[in-house]
Parts: sequence; structure tokens; C-alpha cells
Amino acid sequence: MKNRLKFAACKFSASSPADALDSFQRIRTFSVPSAPSNGNILVSLNQILQRLANPAANHQLLKIKRGVEKESLRTTNNGFISITPHPKALGSALTHPSITTDFSEALLEFITAPSNNISDVLDELDDIHRFVHAQIGEELLWVNSMPCQMKANIEIPIAKFGRSNVGKMKHIYRIGLGHRYGRSMQTIAGIHYNFSVPDSIWQQIAEFQKPRLSLKDFKTEGYFGLIRNFRRSAWLLNYLFGASPSVCASFIHGKRHKLQFLNNKKSYYSPYATSLRMGDLGYQSQAQASLNITYNDMDSYTTSLKAALQKIYPEYQDIGLKDDSGHLRQLNTNLLQIENEFYSEIRPKQPTKSGESPMQALLDRGVEYVEVRCLDLDPFTLLGIDSTTIRFLDTFLLSCLLSESPLSDEREQYEIAHNKNASVYRGRDPRLHLRCQDQSISLKEWGAKILIDLQPIASLLDAAHGGNAYDGALAKMVSRIEQPALTPSARVIDEMDTHNESYIQFGIRWAKQHSKNFAARTPDEALDLKQKNIAKASLLKQKEIESSDRLSFEHYLEQYYRQ
Repeated sequence: MKNRLKFAACKFSASSPADALDSFQRIRTFSVPSAPSNGNILVSLNQILQRLANPAANHQLLKIKRGVEKESLRTTNNGFISITPHPKALGSALTHPSITTDFSEALLEFITAPSNNISDVLDELDDIHRFVHAQIGEELLWVNSMPCQMKANIEIPIAKFGRSNVGKMKHIYRIGLGHRYGRSMQTIAGIHYNFSVPDSIWQQIAEFQKPRLSLKDFKTEGYFGLIRNFRRSAWLLNYLFGASPSVCASFIHGKRHKLQFLNNKKSYYSPYATSLRMGDLGYQSQAQASLNITYNDMDSYTTSLKAALQKIYPEYQDIGLKDDSGHLRQLNTNLLQIENEFYSEIRPKQPTKSGESPMQALLDRGVEYVEVRCLDLDPFTLLGIDSTTIRFLDTFLLSCLLSESPLSDEREQYEIAHNKNASVYRGRDPRLHLRCQDQSISLKEWGAKILIDLQPIASLLDAAHGGNAYDGALAKMVSRIEQPALTPSARVIDEMDTHNESYIQFGIRWAKQHSKNFAARTPDEALDLKQKNIAKASLLKQKEIESSDRLSFEHYLEQYYRQ
């Protein structure tokens, strides 16, 4: 079976989309252990693939759009978090379209414009990096998702966004996050991947599925189906792309954990861990563990999220709404201050208008794209993400969208949480078994089966783009399933061991290596002028927003929450 499996997943080659579909049908006859399937699912997927295999429709795949949001901590040369303000040369963190901050003044976030061209996305991300490196002097951009060295929690500078109402709200929200979860947890960085398919593909699918549904409602229903399928298999992304198997001792100081001491170097790790960022040391909380946010449709999602926004939480009441000086310590004492406080691996998204809440945007205009939030920074790549990862994500997400997606129930919610936690701490353990519909299946077997099912999608994308880059990206992931040592998480531990270095030493070494690369490619005059003009324009825009405020901050908040 191993040889047949390898042939199906790696050696597959199709000369046309139709060949891809024929091979897909043959592959599905293999008796590879997998989750129980429904025969109707295969029929439905075949129908969709047949439509997209048609040359008249295949080119629509070229219109898939993606964008990247990449976070990185600014650090000193010796690996401590920077305590300097957001550099003015980078413009306004409130209004700059591509350079902002997340929780901390030190936590930069780079945002690319959505594009149907992968090279354009990566080129823009590279341009942003080159410009930023030229502005931050001797500081480094931390290459790891888990934070660098830090002293006291209180020394981590919270991001500021000016004196406008929207700026104050963003700042106070972050103050609240610091009180609720601790500032150090909020300095964890990651990659967010935004993905959408063109309306022409939605129309192709709708013609034989639900032709009477409006395009807006059909897209929303389809994206929620994508999200359910994504969550069922998100553990695979932890395994394939997780790059945070170790942390600095300063990060877990005073926290309960189950990690082991590593190399006597003030570092901790879990031997088979993939992405500690996605576990209980990362963006998880006991308070949010009680939430049951469902993704069966727009109504169930917004209703369950709204309930969390309105639920008073005693521990947050104990924090208090204001300090002794009357300054806000958090926006409110509810379980969630705003929707974005709920951390999930993937979110339904609709661009918001000024002053509009994300939930109101979804309710008014439906889902326009999804935001994948479970990706670690890859320290071995210059930008934290590369074209291979992007092509695999395109393939994986398109499969999640096109495949049948049954509604989720409480049992499946439990299994999703179990599989995520298991893959975070033990993903590379060859003995690890996951749960699917009350059955046990090894991670390796299930992962191999998923990759086989992705093959026709990769071939359709290659037929649209030309060449075999998508097939090549899929083959690399198959290699990681077969050889865990090739995963980023295994490589991190191996390098730390080979160089006899701590987590911090590993991060500094790679951060300096990347810094040298960017220093050798400083922005040319045109790029430098372009970026400086964008920064200046963002500062002017912030001033305009501040001068146009007419409401008191209290009334602004009331108006926001009234949505």
C-alpha cells in the first residue's frame, strides 16, 4: 500500500484537467484508511471538477485572490523585545494601508493587497520588508512566532493609534487584552492568509446546486462550508507548517506548562511538538474554551458570537472597567470586548466600512473571503511564507470549498478540539492517532489520504496557470508526511541541537541572516520615495480623522455597540 499511496500522491501527472478528474476517480478506489465518506460527496465533487476541467471555465481559477498579513516583533540585537515607539518613518499605524502594529508597538504587521498573482503578493511583501529594515536601524525582525526575550510583562509596550475615537478604541481594546490574557501572550506572531474565489466560479457551481439562491447568499453558504471542512482538517496545517516547537524560558515564567527543558539553554520544548502557538500556551484561554461558536450558517455563527459579546464574565468584572484615575482598563467586562477577541483558526470576512463592526458587515453584505489564522512564521524563509506554502494553501482551501460539507455537531466540535491539541503537542509522534467520527486513525494515514484527494485540485490549478508548480507543492507536503524530519518544527529542533544553541540564539542567528539579505537589497530611489509618500499620507489621514471626530468617546462606543 505504501508504494501505491506514494504513486497516487507524488507520481501523479495529468496532461489536462480531464485527465486529472479520471485519475481522481481511480485514486478514490484505493482502500486508504480514512474518515467514513458518503457516496453523494464524490458525485457532487466530480460534477464540480468536470465543470472546472472545461477549458472555457478552467481559466477562471486564475482569478482566485489571496493576500498575506504577516506579523513580526521588532527586537534588539541581543534578542530582547524593542521598547521604542512605532517608528514615525513607517507612517501611522492607524491608517497606513500596508504597515501597522498588532498588540504591541513592537509587533509590526505587514499587509499585502489582494492579488490573483502569487508573485505580486510576495514581491509586495518583500518591498515592505526592504523598506522597514532600512528604517529600523540596528533592530531586527524576529523570525519566530513565539516571542523573543522579555523582562517584566508590564514592559511590553501596548500599541497606540492616536487620539481619535477609533484610535482610542483600538488602544483600550489592547489594554483589555493585556489584563485578560497577559501581554506576553499577545506578542505571539503569525501569518494570516486571505483567500477568495471569483464570482464566476460561484456562478458555475450554483447553476447545478442552488440556482435560485442569490449570489450573496450562495457565496456565504459556500464559504461557511469551506470553514467547516477547513476546521475538520486544520490539524494537518499544524503538522505541515508548524514551526514553534520551542519557547524561551522567559515566556513561560510563572505559567503552568507541560514542556521539557532543552539543552540546558533557558529553552523549553515538547519533543514532537509542531505549533505551540496554537496550543494552550498560545492564543487559547479558559474563558473562550467555554464558547460554542458554530459555523453551520450565518445565523448560527452571528447568534453564538453575539451571545459571547453580551455575556458578563465574572473574572473580567474583577479586573474592573476603570482604574483609580478613571482610565478604562478594558472596553467592557463581557466575555468578548469585540468580535476579533474570539480567536479561531479561520474567520469569515467582509471588508468593513468606517465605524462598522465586522459582524454588521457580514450581516449586511455576506462573506467575501476567508482569513486563515493558524500559520506560524517560517524562520527558514525570508518573508515568513513562500510560494510553495501559498500554492498548497490555495489547493487545500479550494478543496475545502468544492467538497461537500456536512453540518457540524457537538461531537465533531469535540473531535476538532482534540485533534488540534494532539497535533500541536504530538504531531510528529509516529504513534499519534486522531479521532474522526468516533474512529481512530493515525495522523500519517489520514494526512496521506487528504493529500491524495487534493491531487485533482492541484492539477486543475496547474492547467490554469501552466507548468506543475501546484503539483510540486503538493509533492513536498507528501514528503513531510512520509518524513517528519522535513517539517519546519523538526528542522527548528534539529538546528538548535546541531548548533548547540538556545531558542533565542536560534532566532537571533536567523534574524541577522535575513537582515543581511535585506541590507544587501536596500530600496532603490523609486521604492523608497513610494513608501515614504505612503507613510506621509497615512500621517495626514490620521490627523484628518482626529480633527473630524464630533462624538465623545463614550458616545462613539455606544454607537459602535448599538450595531
